[in-house]
Amino acid sequence: MGFSKDNLKGIVLALISCGFIGASFIIKKKGLKKAAAASGVKAGVGGYSYFVEPLWWFGMITMILGEVANFVAYAFAPAVLVTPLGALSIIISVVLPHFILKEKLHQLGILGCVMCIVGSIIIVIHAPHEQPISSVQEIWTMATQHAFLLYMGSVIILVIILVFYFAPQCGHTNVLVFTGICSLMGSLSVMSVKALGTSLKLTFEGNNQLIYPKTWFFVFVVAICVITQMNYLNKALDTFNTAIVSPIYYVMFTTLTIVASIIMFKDWDGQSAGNIVSEICGFVVVLSGTILLHVTKDFKRSSSFREKSQFVGGSYTPLSPSLSAGLCSGNGVLEA
Repeated sequence: MGFSKDNLKGIVLALISCGFIGASFIIKKKGLKKAAAASGVKAGVGGYSYFVEPLWWFGMITMILGEVANFVAYAFAPAVLVTPLGALSIIISVVLPHFILKEKLHQLGILGCVMCIVGSIIIVIHAPHEQPISSVQEIWTMATQHAFLLYMGSVIILVIILVFYFAPQCGHTNVLVFTGICSLMGSLSVMSVKALGTSLKLTFEGNNQLIYPKTWFFVFVVAICVITQMNYLNKALDTFNTAIVSPIYYVMFTTLTIVASIIMFKDWDGQSAGNIVSEICGFVVVLSGTILLHVTKDFKRSSSFREKSQFVGGSYTPLSPSLSAGLCSGNGVLEA
Protein backbone atom coordinates (compact mmCIF):
# COMPACT_ATOMS: atom_id res chain seq x y z
CA MET A 1 0.00 0.00 0.00
CA GLY A 2 1.37 3.43 -0.94
CA PHE A 3 1.88 6.12 1.67
CA SER A 4 -0.27 9.23 1.72
CA LYS A 5 1.49 12.51 2.49
CA ASP A 6 -0.26 12.72 5.87
CA ASN A 7 0.72 9.15 6.75
CA LEU A 8 4.33 9.90 5.84
CA LYS A 9 4.32 13.02 8.03
CA GLY A 10 2.81 11.00 10.88
CA ILE A 11 5.46 8.28 10.54
CA VAL A 12 8.32 10.81 10.49
CA LEU A 13 6.91 12.63 13.55
CA ALA A 14 6.38 9.32 15.38
CA LEU A 15 9.99 8.29 14.67
CA ILE A 16 11.28 11.70 15.81
CA SER A 17 9.19 11.30 18.95
CA CYS A 18 10.68 7.85 19.60
CA GLY A 19 14.19 9.23 19.17
CA PHE A 20 13.66 12.12 21.60
CA ILE A 21 11.81 10.06 24.22
CA GLY A 22 14.24 7.14 24.03
CA ALA A 23 17.26 9.45 24.31
CA SER A 24 15.67 11.40 27.17
CA PHE A 25 15.81 8.35 29.44
CA ILE A 26 19.59 8.07 29.01
CA ILE A 27 20.16 11.82 29.40
CA LYS A 28 18.04 11.97 32.56
CA LYS A 29 19.81 8.91 33.98
CA LYS A 30 23.21 10.50 33.42
CA GLY A 31 21.86 13.66 35.06
CA LEU A 32 20.62 11.64 38.05
CA LYS A 33 24.01 9.96 38.42
CA LYS A 34 25.80 13.30 38.22
CA ALA A 35 23.45 14.86 40.79
CA ALA A 36 23.83 11.88 43.13
CA ALA A 37 27.64 12.05 42.86
CA ALA A 38 27.58 15.76 43.74
CA SER A 39 25.12 15.55 46.65
CA GLY A 40 25.75 12.02 47.91
CA VAL A 41 21.99 11.27 47.95
CA LYS A 42 20.30 9.26 45.22
CA ALA A 43 16.84 10.14 43.87
CA GLY A 44 15.71 6.60 44.67
CA VAL A 45 16.12 7.24 48.41
CA GLY A 46 14.56 10.69 48.50
CA GLY A 47 17.19 12.97 46.97
CA TYR A 48 16.06 15.97 44.91
CA SER A 49 19.40 17.46 43.91
CA TYR A 50 18.66 16.59 40.28
CA PHE A 51 16.36 19.63 40.17
CA VAL A 52 19.47 21.83 40.01
CA GLU A 53 21.27 19.56 37.54
CA PRO A 54 21.23 21.07 33.98
CA LEU A 55 21.73 17.65 32.36
CA TRP A 56 18.56 16.29 33.99
CA TRP A 57 16.57 19.31 32.78
CA PHE A 58 17.98 18.82 29.28
CA GLY A 59 16.62 15.27 29.43
CA MET A 60 13.22 16.57 30.55
CA ILE A 61 13.13 19.08 27.69
CA THR A 62 14.07 16.29 25.27
CA MET A 63 11.18 14.17 26.56
CA ILE A 64 8.73 17.08 26.24
CA LEU A 65 9.82 17.65 22.64
CA GLY A 66 9.25 13.95 21.97
CA GLU A 67 5.75 14.09 23.45
CA VAL A 68 4.91 17.17 21.38
CA ALA A 69 6.06 15.38 18.20
CA ASN A 70 3.93 12.38 19.20
CA PHE A 71 0.93 14.68 19.77
CA VAL A 72 1.29 16.21 16.31
CA ALA A 73 1.77 12.76 14.72
CA TYR A 74 -1.78 11.81 15.76
CA ALA A 75 -3.08 14.78 13.76
CA PHE A 76 -1.64 13.33 10.55
CA ALA A 77 -1.77 9.53 10.88
CA PRO A 78 -4.18 6.93 12.32
CA ALA A 79 -3.65 5.76 15.90
CA VAL A 80 -3.36 2.23 14.47
CA LEU A 81 -0.09 3.40 12.91
CA VAL A 82 1.29 5.89 15.45
CA THR A 83 0.69 4.05 18.75
CA PRO A 84 2.56 0.78 18.01
CA LEU A 85 5.57 2.75 16.72
CA GLY A 86 6.06 3.91 20.32
CA ALA A 87 7.83 0.59 20.90
CA LEU A 88 10.82 1.97 18.97
CA SER A 89 11.53 4.40 21.83
CA ILE A 90 12.04 1.33 24.04
CA ILE A 91 14.66 0.05 21.62
CA ILE A 92 16.52 3.36 21.76
CA SER A 93 16.33 3.43 25.57
CA VAL A 94 17.83 -0.07 25.63
CA VAL A 95 20.44 0.15 22.85
CA LEU A 96 21.94 3.55 23.75
CA PRO A 97 22.75 2.53 27.37
CA HIS A 98 24.64 -0.45 25.92
CA PHE A 99 27.12 1.99 24.35
CA ILE A 100 26.84 5.08 26.57
CA LEU A 101 26.17 3.73 30.07
CA LYS A 102 27.92 0.37 29.52
CA GLU A 103 24.73 -1.51 30.44
CA LYS A 104 25.14 -4.76 28.54
CA LEU A 105 22.28 -5.82 26.28
CA HIS A 106 21.16 -9.43 26.73
CA GLN A 107 21.19 -11.63 23.60
CA LEU A 108 17.42 -12.15 23.93
CA GLY A 109 17.15 -8.36 24.22
CA ILE A 110 18.73 -8.06 20.77
CA LEU A 111 16.09 -10.47 19.46
CA GLY A 112 13.41 -8.29 21.10
CA CYS A 113 14.80 -5.21 19.30
CA VAL A 114 14.73 -7.01 15.95
CA MET A 115 11.14 -8.16 16.57
CA CYS A 116 10.04 -4.58 17.38
CA ILE A 117 11.65 -3.26 14.21
CA VAL A 118 10.23 -6.01 11.98
CA GLY A 119 6.74 -5.65 13.52
CA SER A 120 6.84 -1.86 13.08
CA ILE A 121 7.83 -2.20 9.42
CA ILE A 122 4.91 -4.59 8.82
CA ILE A 123 2.51 -2.13 10.48
CA VAL A 124 3.84 0.82 8.47
CA ILE A 125 3.57 -1.05 5.17
CA HIS A 126 -0.02 -2.15 5.77
CA ALA A 127 -1.31 0.84 7.76
CA PRO A 128 -4.54 2.51 6.55
CA HIS A 129 -4.57 6.01 5.11
CA GLU A 130 -5.68 8.83 7.37
CA GLN A 131 -9.30 9.70 6.59
CA PRO A 132 -9.69 13.38 5.58
CA ILE A 133 -11.46 15.46 8.26
CA SER A 134 -12.74 18.95 7.49
CA SER A 135 -13.94 20.21 10.89
CA VAL A 136 -14.25 19.48 14.60
CA GLN A 137 -17.97 19.00 13.97
CA GLU A 138 -17.11 15.94 11.91
CA ILE A 139 -14.95 14.57 14.74
CA TRP A 140 -17.80 15.22 17.17
CA THR A 141 -20.11 13.16 14.97
CA MET A 142 -17.60 10.30 15.12
CA ALA A 143 -17.30 10.63 18.90
CA THR A 144 -21.07 10.54 19.40
CA GLN A 145 -21.86 7.56 17.18
CA HIS A 146 -23.58 4.70 19.00
CA ALA A 147 -20.64 2.27 18.77
CA PHE A 148 -18.13 4.69 20.29
CA LEU A 149 -20.57 5.90 22.96
CA LEU A 150 -20.99 2.25 23.97
CA TYR A 151 -17.20 1.84 24.13
CA MET A 152 -16.76 5.08 26.09
CA GLY A 153 -19.56 4.17 28.50
CA SER A 154 -18.02 0.73 29.08
CA VAL A 155 -14.61 2.32 29.77
CA ILE A 156 -16.06 4.81 32.27
CA ILE A 157 -18.00 2.08 34.11
CA LEU A 158 -14.94 -0.20 34.26
CA VAL A 159 -12.73 2.66 35.52
CA ILE A 160 -15.27 3.54 38.25
CA ILE A 161 -15.41 -0.12 39.36
CA LEU A 162 -11.62 -0.42 39.35
CA VAL A 163 -11.09 2.88 41.21
CA PHE A 164 -13.73 2.50 43.92
CA TYR A 165 -13.95 -1.27 44.38
CA PHE A 166 -10.84 -3.11 43.23
CA ALA A 167 -8.16 -0.46 43.90
CA PRO A 168 -8.81 -0.26 47.68
CA GLN A 169 -9.02 -4.05 47.99
CA CYS A 170 -6.29 -5.41 45.72
CA GLY A 171 -4.69 -2.46 43.94
CA HIS A 172 -1.41 -2.96 45.80
CA THR A 173 -1.29 -6.72 45.19
CA ASN A 174 -2.59 -7.04 41.62
CA VAL A 175 -0.69 -5.13 38.92
CA LEU A 176 -3.67 -5.27 36.53
CA VAL A 177 -5.76 -2.87 38.64
CA PHE A 178 -3.66 0.31 38.37
CA THR A 179 -2.40 -0.49 34.85
CA GLY A 180 -5.97 -1.25 33.77
CA ILE A 181 -7.14 2.20 34.91
CA CYS A 182 -4.21 3.84 33.09
CA SER A 183 -4.82 1.89 29.89
CA LEU A 184 -8.58 2.46 29.78
CA MET A 185 -8.21 6.20 30.37
CA GLY A 186 -5.26 6.27 27.99
CA SER A 187 -7.37 4.99 25.10
CA LEU A 188 -9.81 7.88 25.62
CA SER A 189 -6.99 10.40 26.02
CA VAL A 190 -5.46 9.39 22.67
CA MET A 191 -8.83 9.77 20.92
CA SER A 192 -9.18 13.24 22.45
CA VAL A 193 -5.57 14.13 21.61
CA LYS A 194 -6.16 13.08 18.01
CA ALA A 195 -9.35 15.16 17.89
CA LEU A 196 -7.59 18.16 19.41
CA GLY A 197 -4.52 17.76 17.20
CA THR A 198 -6.68 17.58 14.07
CA SER A 199 -8.58 20.71 15.18
CA LEU A 200 -5.31 22.61 15.67
CA LYS A 201 -4.00 21.42 12.32
CA LEU A 202 -7.14 22.71 10.59
CA THR A 203 -6.83 25.99 12.53
CA PHE A 204 -3.23 26.50 11.37
CA GLU A 205 -4.35 25.78 7.81
CA GLY A 206 -6.77 28.72 8.05
CA ASN A 207 -9.95 26.91 9.08
CA ASN A 208 -10.34 28.18 12.67
CA GLN A 209 -11.74 25.45 14.95
CA LEU A 210 -11.05 27.26 18.24
CA ILE A 211 -14.35 29.11 17.98
CA TYR A 212 -16.27 25.87 18.56
CA PRO A 213 -17.05 24.75 22.14
CA LYS A 214 -16.47 21.15 21.03
CA THR A 215 -12.75 21.85 20.56
CA TRP A 216 -12.46 23.08 24.16
CA PHE A 217 -14.47 20.08 25.35
CA PHE A 218 -11.77 17.84 23.86
CA VAL A 219 -9.14 19.93 25.73
CA PHE A 220 -11.05 19.27 28.97
CA VAL A 221 -11.26 15.53 28.27
CA VAL A 222 -7.53 15.37 27.49
CA ALA A 223 -6.71 17.10 30.80
CA ILE A 224 -8.96 14.80 32.87
CA CYS A 225 -7.72 11.62 31.18
CA VAL A 226 -4.02 12.53 31.38
CA ILE A 227 -4.22 13.54 35.07
CA THR A 228 -6.01 10.28 35.96
CA GLN A 229 -3.64 8.28 33.79
CA MET A 230 -0.49 9.75 35.35
CA ASN A 231 -1.85 9.43 38.88
CA TYR A 232 -2.48 5.70 38.59
CA LEU A 233 0.63 5.04 36.53
CA ASN A 234 2.69 6.57 39.35
CA LYS A 235 0.83 4.34 41.81
CA ALA A 236 1.63 1.29 39.68
CA LEU A 237 5.32 2.19 39.33
CA ASP A 238 5.60 2.95 43.04
CA THR A 239 4.01 -0.39 43.98
CA PHE A 240 5.41 -2.84 41.43
CA ASN A 241 8.66 -3.44 39.58
CA THR A 242 8.99 -1.31 36.44
CA ALA A 243 9.91 -4.40 34.41
CA ILE A 244 6.46 -5.80 35.29
CA VAL A 245 4.44 -2.60 34.87
CA SER A 246 5.93 -1.37 31.57
CA PRO A 247 5.17 -4.33 29.27
CA ILE A 248 1.70 -4.93 30.77
CA TYR A 249 0.83 -1.24 30.46
CA TYR A 250 2.18 -1.03 26.91
CA VAL A 251 0.22 -4.10 25.77
CA MET A 252 -3.07 -3.00 27.39
CA PHE A 253 -2.76 0.67 26.42
CA THR A 254 -1.80 -0.01 22.80
CA THR A 255 -4.48 -2.67 22.32
CA LEU A 256 -7.28 -0.52 23.79
CA THR A 257 -6.12 2.56 21.84
CA ILE A 258 -6.21 0.67 18.56
CA VAL A 259 -9.67 -0.74 19.36
CA ALA A 260 -10.95 2.74 20.25
CA SER A 261 -9.49 4.22 17.06
CA ILE A 262 -11.01 1.49 14.89
CA ILE A 263 -14.42 2.19 16.43
CA MET A 264 -14.29 6.00 16.40
CA PHE A 265 -12.27 6.80 13.27
CA LYS A 266 -13.16 3.65 11.26
CA ASP A 267 -9.45 3.03 10.53
CA TRP A 268 -10.09 -0.37 8.96
CA ASP A 269 -12.95 0.68 6.69
CA GLY A 270 -12.03 -0.02 3.07
CA GLN A 271 -9.01 -2.15 3.95
CA SER A 272 -8.62 -5.66 2.60
CA ALA A 273 -8.67 -8.65 4.94
CA GLY A 274 -5.02 -9.32 4.06
CA ASN A 275 -3.91 -5.84 5.19
CA ILE A 276 -5.87 -6.11 8.43
CA VAL A 277 -4.39 -9.54 9.22
CA SER A 278 -0.89 -8.22 8.40
CA GLU A 279 -1.38 -5.25 10.76
CA ILE A 280 -2.53 -7.57 13.55
CA CYS A 281 0.47 -9.86 12.98
CA GLY A 282 2.85 -6.88 13.02
CA PHE A 283 1.22 -5.63 16.21
CA VAL A 284 1.63 -9.05 17.88
CA VAL A 285 5.31 -9.16 16.85
CA VAL A 286 5.89 -5.67 18.31
CA LEU A 287 4.17 -6.62 21.58
CA SER A 288 6.20 -9.83 21.83
CA GLY A 289 9.45 -7.96 21.21
CA THR A 290 8.53 -5.32 23.80
CA ILE A 291 7.77 -7.94 26.45
CA LEU A 292 11.02 -9.77 25.64
CA LEU A 293 13.01 -6.54 26.01
CA HIS A 294 11.55 -5.81 29.43
CA VAL A 295 11.94 -9.40 30.64
CA THR A 296 15.63 -9.50 29.67
CA LYS A 297 16.20 -6.12 31.37
CA ASP A 298 14.70 -7.64 34.53
CA PHE A 299 16.99 -10.70 34.21
CA LYS A 300 20.02 -8.41 34.15
CA ARG A 301 18.86 -6.39 37.15
CA SER A 302 18.05 -9.47 39.20
CA SER A 303 21.38 -11.12 38.38
CA SER A 304 23.37 -7.97 39.15
CA PHE A 305 21.47 -7.34 42.37
CA ARG A 306 21.97 -10.89 43.64
CA GLU A 307 25.70 -10.81 42.83
CA LYS A 308 26.14 -7.57 44.78
CA SER A 309 24.03 -8.84 47.66
CA GLN A 310 25.65 -12.26 47.95
CA PHE A 311 29.31 -11.33 47.63
CA VAL A 312 30.71 -8.75 50.00
CA GLY A 313 34.48 -8.44 50.33
CA GLY A 314 35.00 -11.70 48.43
CA SER A 315 32.83 -13.75 50.82
CA TYR A 316 29.28 -15.06 50.49
CA THR A 317 26.59 -13.18 52.42
CA PRO A 318 23.02 -14.59 52.35
CA LEU A 319 20.17 -12.30 51.44
CA SER A 320 18.06 -11.21 54.39
CA PRO A 321 14.48 -12.58 54.51
CA SER A 322 12.99 -9.11 54.00
CA LEU A 323 15.19 -8.46 50.96
CA SER A 324 14.37 -11.85 49.50
CA ALA A 325 10.68 -11.18 49.95
CA GLY A 326 11.07 -7.86 48.18
CA LEU A 327 12.74 -9.53 45.19
CA CYS A 328 10.01 -12.15 44.92
CA SER A 329 7.09 -9.74 45.29
CA GLY A 330 8.42 -7.24 42.71
CA ASN A 331 7.58 -4.31 44.98
CA GLY A 332 10.18 -1.95 43.61
CA VAL A 333 13.28 -3.09 45.52
CA LEU A 334 15.11 -3.58 42.26
CA GLU A 335 14.38 -0.01 41.25
CA ALA A 336 16.34 1.61 44.06
